[in-house]
Amino acid sequence: MMIRLQTRVVEKPWGRTDIPASFGDFGGRRVGEIWFEDPEGDAAPLMVKFLFTSERLSIQVHPDDLAAQAAGYRRGKEECWLVLDAAKDAELGVGLTSISDVDALRDAALNGSIESILHWRKPRAGDFIYNPAGTIHAIGPGLIVVEVQQNVDLTYRLYDYGRDRELHLDAGLAVAKAAPHYDARDTHVADTDSRILVEGPHFHLRHLAGKNARALLPDGVGRYTFIPLSSGCTVAQEEVKLGECVLIDRADMLSLDEETHGLLCWTEGSGH
Repeated sequence: MMIRLQTRVVEKPWGRTDIPASFGDFGGRRVGEIWFEDPEGDAAPLMVKFLFTSERLSIQVHPDDLAAQAAGYRRGKEECWLVLDAAKDAELGVGLTSISDVDALRDAALNGSIESILHWRKPRAGDFIYNPAGTIHAIGPGLIVVEVQQNVDLTYRLYDYGRDRELHLDAGLAVAKAAPHYDARDTHVADTDSRILVEGPHFHLRHLAGKNARALLPDGVGRYTFIPLSSGCTVAQEEVKLGECVLIDRADMLSLDEETHGLLCWTEGSGH
């Protein structure tokens, strides 16, 4: 079985009009995100997106499962990013530059100084960042990123550079970790590397590259999401292209030519 997921193109003021042709022709629209819509809707455990940025996104935070469920949501939101392209001025803000407290963080969000205490880093193509729930973060300009996340539309904005959008200070500060970010899963991945990137607890994620990817394919029947990141990827001898995302029930349906790569993800209980 293979299901090609439908795409939802989301225009954003911080999006881009220069989307690479390999993703499709968007007629000059300012595209910020491409979502892949799972047929299970909100019940699907994972969401995959491509993001295209020309400005800083809001400084924000996501709750974990317990906090999200207490607020009436199915699950919390942990996410990760693989940087596909980064301009010279690209930046990612992840965690704070030093430990803070709730009162100081609230003041910083209200007066805008939270921008200066967020740890902004200079990403490059191939950087992988895992963003646990509670991590204060912002995606900056000049990036093309693929994001794999728990499937919930739940974001608490702490600061939005004066844009006319609602902030969620009380809810956000209640779940935020007012501290620097460190996660052992953060790494750099070459296009030719087959690597285990995430091994639970919320999902599994593997970067598959070329012929040696077969050693990392999980066995048996399951529910797997595959995101091709280059040409030369096939599922049951059908080509799948960059800009697509597919559901498959067996990972061994995948075949990657040399110098091709993609991401495979699944959750506990949906794969073996």
